[in-house]
Amino acid sequence: MLATKQGNLYDYPKYYDLVYGSDWKAEFDFLEACFEKHADLEVRNIYEPACGTGRLLIRFAKADYQVAGVDLNQHAIDYCNDRLQRAGFAPTAVVGDMCDFECEEPVDAAFNTINSFRHLTGEEQARNHLRAVAAALRPGGLYVLGLHLTPTTGQPLTEESWAARRGNLAVLSRMWVTGHDRQRRQERVGMSFDVYTPTEQFRIEDQCAFRTYTAHQLETLLEKVAELEMTAVYDFSYDIDNPVSVGPETEDVIYILKKRVK
Repeated sequence: MLATKQGNLYDYPKYYDLVYGSDWKAEFDFLEACFEKHADLEVRNIYEPACGTGRLLIRFAKADYQVAGVDLNQHAIDYCNDRLQRAGFAPTAVVGDMCDFECEEPVDAAFNTINSFRHLTGEEQARNHLRAVAAALRPGGLYVLGLHLTPTTGQPLTEESWAARRGNLAVLSRMWVTGHDRQRRQERVGMSFDVYTPTEQFRIEDQCAFRTYTAHQLETLLEKVAELEMTAVYDFSYDIDNPVSVGPETEDVIYILKKRVK
């Protein structure tokens, strides 16, 4: 049995990046395809709210995009900036709130693809975030927003796990639902990293709360941010040629939002 310690998983960027950064290519290719298909301008300047370790920002920087991001966690930002600098790029990630940020110059596109949006626990926070993104975008630019919806029929997914290895380091990640308050629209989730190295094995456990959204609730929120219009919806298969229709059983969605041209 692994020795267990409680901690914030985001304070362990090396392990977090290994788990969530191992499948970067599918997301990267999909985002580039979105920029080409849906933006009204050439996308060269990209921003990521809740950028974490910069698992995608570094890939875009290496592909000659200008990149920047914001995240609340200092450890993640340090990791992101270190990797950018090691590759010869400017350290353009900053510690800050994804509900209250400004870009020095407008950007062509922004993305938030792995459920970080649901960390915003209230309607006002979510609306402020979308408005901050809209203010940062050039007219015709895109915001690619991915998250898990709460289905209104069928059984929702209650547990997920991933495993990844890099050299002598292996990490198994689990996420499981521990409670669901439909009235408060709150889903309580347990999370863990099982870490294996040549010299030690241990588990880090954490918990957090996500705001829940049915398809109707999310679309109602988006309607309140007039600067953005929905242009397409995809799922986590990342197939640019096959947009999806959102129904009562839909869980995984990626909304393509475009800043309106006045």
